[in-house]
Amino acid sequence: MSAPVESLTPAEARQMFRDGLSVPTSGWCTGMTQANLIAVPKRYAYDFLLFAQRNPQSCPVIDVSDPGSPRTSLAPGADLRTDIPGYRIIADGVVVEERSEVTEQWTDDMVAFLIGCSFTFEHALVDAGVPVRHLTAGRNVPMYRTNVASRAAGVMHGPIVVSMRAIPARQVATAVQVTSRYPTMHGAPLHIGDPASLGIADLDSPDYGDAPLIEDGDVPVFWGCGVTPQAIAVAAGLPFAIAHAPGKMMITDVADTFWAV
Repeated sequence: MSAPVESLTPAEARQMFRDGLSVPTSGWCTGMTQANLIAVPKRYAYDFLLFAQRNPQSCPVIDVSDPGSPRTSLAPGADLRTDIPGYRIIADGVVVEERSEVTEQWTDDMVAFLIGCSFTFEHALVDAGVPVRHLTAGRNVPMYRTNVASRAAGVMHGPIVVSMRAIPARQVATAVQVTSRYPTMHGAPLHIGDPASLGIADLDSPDYGDAPLIEDGDVPVFWGCGVTPQAIAVAAGLPFAIAHAPGKMMITDVADTFWAV
């Protein structure tokens, strides 16, 4: 890569992903909004939209495509089938494949939902002096399925998924203040402290992403995660869905400040 990933434009990043680069996108294109993807057949789209409305911290919807369209108003000219650095295919409630593009799998009745991503607020944490350990180490954020049930809608049901960042105890309040300014990017934490309260038995064994980096004096802090829709598609046994690979996001052309409150 000829330029640091944090200084790339979204269009430059998307071209690299279209050309086959598959990497987690934490730290890419500083100051720009990142988004999770879930695309479902039209007959399930209302159920998912209602599910997202009922579970806004985990599934804050920031755009919805027309049926069959792989386009988003958040990145004009981008292609949701090719411009994300990794995809998952879900069939009959099972993740059956990971791919670098999904052009052939994308049918004319697919409705795509873009969900706000906590990667968007990470540079604001760094600017506030809060360490983001996976970012510094060049690793993927750890993500966990919890024992917390989502609020069901139609056929959609299943567990809430969370991402975790280990925050020095003295800076937890700052992390809460910073992230609460981004409600459409999951906002304030869902839980602070004991992972067992969420049914997480071992922080070193995340369900998605990389094992966390935790230093003495750190507190585990958990945010809603846009991988929740994938867990829901699996739990609901959806016959077909397309999602981003965890940690590999759609980078949009929208500045993160657009969502800040």
